[in-house]
Amino acid sequence: MFPEKIELKGAQDTPGVIFDLENNKFMITGRSFPADADKFYQQLIKWLDDYKNSGPQEPIVFEVKMEYFNTASAKLLLDTFFKLEDINESGTPVTIKWYSFEDDEDMIEAGEEFDEIVELNFEFIEYED
Repeated sequence: MFPEKIELKGAQDTPGVIFDLENNKFMITGRSFPADADKFYQQLIKWLDDYKNSGPQEPIVFEVKMEYFNTASAKLLLDTFFKLEDINESGTPVTIKWYSFEDDEDMIEAGEEFDEIVELNFEFIEYED
């Protein structure tokens, strides 16, 4: 059995992460440019894979509230979204809530690009500082 919860506190170069089965909360926030992005994100992708294999029942709302991410992190975020797409295709509805500052064109555009690539329902939410 895999752990029911992953909670990683955000640091200067890594995002905060909450994957919490008990409260059905899935969130990634902050900044992402770790020295080893693959190592950081593979633990999340593996957890989602284990979650998929456990036969999830509850719809997932996956919240993304990133301030910045580098190219390596973008690729691994995409891999994370592909894993969520697998979960969605297995019968568990998945929605991505993509939060961005209202004037942050780069983050808005990044979310729109992910939306074009993966077959998931994206909701775009802009907020003020």
